[in-house]
Amino acid sequence: MQLKSINTFVIVFMLGFALIIFFFTTSFLEFPSANSSVSSTLESSILETLSKSSKQEPFIDLRKAFKKWDSQVGCAQFREEHKELLGNRSKMSSLQDAEGQIQCGELQMNHVSVLVKGWTWIPDNMDNLYSCRCGLSCLWTKSSVLADKPDALLFETTTPPFQRLSGDPLRVYMDLEAGRKNSGYEDVFISYHANDDVQSTYAGALFHNNRNYHLSPIKNNDTLVYWSSSRCLPQRNRLAKNLLSLLPHHSFGKCMNNVGGLDKALSFYPECMKDANETPKWWDHLHCAMSHYKDFVPPHSIIDGTQFSSMAQLASYVKSLANDPVAYAEYHAWRRCGVLGNYRKTRAASLDTLPCRLCEAVSRKNGRNAEVL
Repeated sequence: MQLKSINTFVIVFMLGFALIIFFFTTSFLEFPSANSSVSSTLESSILETLSKSSKQEPFIDLRKAFKKWDSQVGCAQFREEHKELLGNRSKMSSLQDAEGQIQCGELQMNHVSVLVKGWTWIPDNMDNLYSCRCGLSCLWTKSSVLADKPDALLFETTTPPFQRLSGDPLRVYMDLEAGRKNSGYEDVFISYHANDDVQSTYAGALFHNNRNYHLSPIKNNDTLVYWSSSRCLPQRNRLAKNLLSLLPHHSFGKCMNNVGGLDKALSFYPECMKDANETPKWWDHLHCAMSHYKDFVPPHSIIDGTQFSSMAQLASYVKSLANDPVAYAEYHAWRRCGVLGNYRKTRAASLDTLPCRLCEAVSRKNGRNAEVL
């Protein structure tokens, strides 16, 4: 039976606490009625991740799990299984070709300055003077002293000026949330979508540098799932509540908090304490359209909920993975075997390269000298 869905969600395993993070889009997934079932082909596809042995093997030591996966599968075989993804990169429409050649003759400026004017989460460590393609230099800064006459003003979630007069900086608006709504007053729009002016993903390093990504060698079997959300959308909460009721979990954030407060994560996981003042979020949210989400993620790094006929079947699969060291380690192979498949292109279109790519877009428009529309 074809599964009905509005948007998708994925489950991603975290090495640090042997937990599971759920990323939801703004809509939700509907499972078929309880008496429906997936086809035998789909069923076997879902279960092929699990080891051939049906014997349950509870484990907590991740090093031993990885060592066992190395002996039975290994990176060479994993790369071979996913090598076809490398050949499909040029055919994708979900990601802009951030690594491709540009026409240097289209650039009208040799230097561009971007002043970050309004923001909520943009990392301070993005401030820099960048050397870009075609000899272009790019100043990205939050300092109005350094960018005293900027060529562009960047607004993230805050609304740009309603009107741009001749000689004014270009207005840049960025919204990387799943809603992907422009302000209606920008000259350049940045989103996660390839069809907008400049695309940006969260897959780079700059977003992570000031965050603690401690990797624990021990998997916690008593708390299998880690869920955190502070955008309490009714549909998302309903889906999460139904699934989490079937799995042992900790819920941080504002939505369905079950640990006694928003700051309790630090007492549950003290290894993160040293970055507490700099870490409002511990991970990057993955927002992706239903039919294209696999274009954005590393191979075999997610569990697709649409492939299961019920919440109970999905929960059962997660519990089985927790007791199968080889199958569990397979979901971490992308971390250990190099950048594979489409994920290389996802990283190339990330925040790491955004300053240069934005400055190129501003240079094409000729900055302050751009025509007023």
